[in-house]
Amino acid sequence: MKYDINKIRKKLKRTLHTKRYIHSIGVSTTAVCLAMKYGYDLHEAEVAGLVHDCAKNYSDSKKIALCKKNSIVMSPSEQTSPDLLHAKVGAVVAQSKYDIDNRDILNAVKYHTTGRPDMSLLEKIIYIADFIEPNRTQPNLKEYRNLAFLDLEVCLLRILRDTITYLEKNNKEIDNLTKEAYNYYNNLINNQ
Repeated sequence: MKYDINKIRKKLKRTLHTKRYIHSIGVSTTAVCLAMKYGYDLHEAEVAGLVHDCAKNYSDSKKIALCKKNSIVMSPSEQTSPDLLHAKVGAVVAQSKYDIDNRDILNAVKYHTTGRPDMSLLEKIIYIADFIEPNRTQPNLKEYRNLAFLDLEVCLLRILRDTITYLEKNNKEIDNLTKEAYNYYNNLINNQ
C-alpha cells in the first residue's frame, strides 16, 4: 500500500472536528464500496475518501490565504461562500501535509463539491460518496444510495440536478463548474 491509512486517520483525527472526522470515515467506507462495485483501486478510493475534507475546518481567512499563496483562482460562488474553498485548498493540503502525489486522488478532493465535466471514475465515486455516506440525513438519500450502485453517472446527474434546484430555491450562488457538469452529464446520458 502506497499510503499509510492509519497514519492518515491519526492525523485527520487530530485536525478535524469529531463530526467531520466521522463524516470522512463514512465517505471513505462508502468510496471503497463504490470502488468494489465499479472496479476502481480500493486503496486509492479509501485514501481519497479520508482526505477529501482535510481542509474543511480551516478558517475562511486561512483558506483564502492558502488560495493566494498557491495561486488558486476563486470563483464568484467561492468568493461569496469561502467555505466552498475547502475542496480546492484540500487538494493542496492533501499534497503538502498528507504526502498525496496521486493526481486522480488530488482531483477527487478538488472537485468533490462542484463536480466538473468528464470526471474520472474516482472523482465520481468521491462526489457521490460525500453525498450518500451513512451519516448524511438529507432528503432522497435512499433513492441516491440505491442509484449509486445501479448507475454511477445517472446518480451523479440526479445529485447535480437536485443540488442546482436546491441552490436556486434558496437564492444561493451556483458554481459554474456545477452547471457545466450537469449539462455535460445530462447531454451524455440523454444521447446514449
